[in-house]
Amino acid sequence: MSLEADFVIVGSGSAGSAMASRLSEDGKHTVLVLEFGGTDAGPLIQMPSALSYPMNMDLYDWRLKAEPEAALGGRALVTPRGKVVGGSSSINGMVYVRGHARDFDTWADMGATGWSYADVLPYFKRMEHSHGGQAGWRGTDGPLHVTRGNRKNPLYNAFIESGRAAGFGVTEDYNGQRQEGFGPMEMTIWKGRRWSTANAYLKPALKRQNLKLQTRTLARKVVFEGSRAVGVEVERGGKVEVIRARREVIIAASSLNSPKLLLLSGIGPAAELGALGIPLVADRPGVGKNLQDHLEVYVQQEASQPITLNGKLGLFSKGLIGLEWLLFKSGLGATNHFEACAFVRSKAGVDYPDIQFHFLPAAIRYDGKAPAGVHGFQAHVGPMRSKSRGEVTLRSTDPREAPRIRFNYMSHESDWADFRTAVRLTREIFGQKPFDPYRGKEIQPGADVETDDELNAFLRDHVESAYHPCGTCRMGRADDPMAVVDPQGRVIGVDGLRVADSSIFPQVTNGNLNGPSIMVGEKMSDHILGKTPLPKLNSEPWIHPDWQNRQR
Repeated sequence: MSLEADFVIVGSGSAGSAMASRLSEDGKHTVLVLEFGGTDAGPLIQMPSALSYPMNMDLYDWRLKAEPEAALGGRALVTPRGKVVGGSSSINGMVYVRGHARDFDTWADMGATGWSYADVLPYFKRMEHSHGGQAGWRGTDGPLHVTRGNRKNPLYNAFIESGRAAGFGVTEDYNGQRQEGFGPMEMTIWKGRRWSTANAYLKPALKRQNLKLQTRTLARKVVFEGSRAVGVEVERGGKVEVIRARREVIIAASSLNSPKLLLLSGIGPAAELGALGIPLVADRPGVGKNLQDHLEVYVQQEASQPITLNGKLGLFSKGLIGLEWLLFKSGLGATNHFEACAFVRSKAGVDYPDIQFHFLPAAIRYDGKAPAGVHGFQAHVGPMRSKSRGEVTLRSTDPREAPRIRFNYMSHESDWADFRTAVRLTREIFGQKPFDPYRGKEIQPGADVETDDELNAFLRDHVESAYHPCGTCRMGRADDPMAVVDPQGRVIGVDGLRVADSSIFPQVTNGNLNGPSIMVGEKMSDHILGKTPLPKLNSEPWIHPDWQNRQR
């Protein structure tokens, strides 16, 4: 294959790899995937418990950093994005959450016609190979293996039972009929390895003659003839060249880099582009706007028994864990350690969960830094539907320069109230009887942090991104001035160009974003190929029967 193809996909990540596989499946079309990063080989990516390493390495991460946030005392939070084959699915925490049914019904209400829960459920089922999920609600022969940890550490069960003791429900499969409640957490890990979209989709598909992957290739801009996209200008090996697309260019470069590429290509707010001297191809004021994310905070408790992962952080212990994983793909190296979780409603009158918990039998930051000096356990907790919105804009016309990323975190008063509720709920859970044999004193926030003002000060200094940015190329009706793509992913105002990744989400989904991002790649493949979408599945999700009056 010369460097042209029927379909040119920018980005080999969660959606890009899924589309590469599906678009090349019938052998009728040539597909070329462009990836700026390199290989995903090696234990730092493939070993699940090493997850904190690749997201902190220049080799695998774009090293993007958000602007200082006024509401967070001027802190600038990191926002990792995968710069490697498999994209962010190769550096993420491997947590698998579809999102709540109501998320997708909300998308449809916001103008993403054809993306209701009934529409997307068949695509979730098509992509999944679920191990232990609810029969009838889960896929069992898709490429994406979804598994559960063995929950050997007794703290996992203590967390779930403490939720029950506090009056919350328990769910056996939050990706099935009922999301709400406490239960086991699911992960994209298979036979002890990270099951990224590179492993699930791209590598098997690369055995086909009609699919090629080009790494170490920086997409500089989309090339147009008139208003039709005909290729991508790239830099590789120190040379700038144009790779032609006979049918379509498909951007799947992440919610931070996809809007950047559109802006560099002349698609975006006319005034912004004019100020930088970029020739206007299509005036789309929504490009880069509507940026959303999830924030979380770590509520940490000292453990009274030496059973936590804090006892496994020495070089000798890490060496033994790594050796067992290398030899057998088993042991503590074969899990992400997020094996129990919860989705709950913050108060009566909220119809579906708006708070998520990840439970971890260790007291340590997500990025592996600053472990507590004692045995401990923690919950990562945060609200799911913040009203705060940010934006991604260009600093210059240099394709190698990172975009300006401003989240406007905690810019709504409701964000603070929701977070205080989340922290207090976590304390209530940790205070239940099932934790009695294991509970020491509170490490963070600390017993002296009680009032609203004290909690606000703690949150200002300690909230972190959960790394779920989305929404910057919002999907909507073609006549919606702030929509960037229509419900088939076509960029409004031009021809031959689509966007398909988490940037098209109208609203952030409930939970981690990898699952819905892969689903976007699956569903968009059918739109690109002109296939009739899979038949709707009108399965009725569980909603608390008295949600108007009861929280639990």
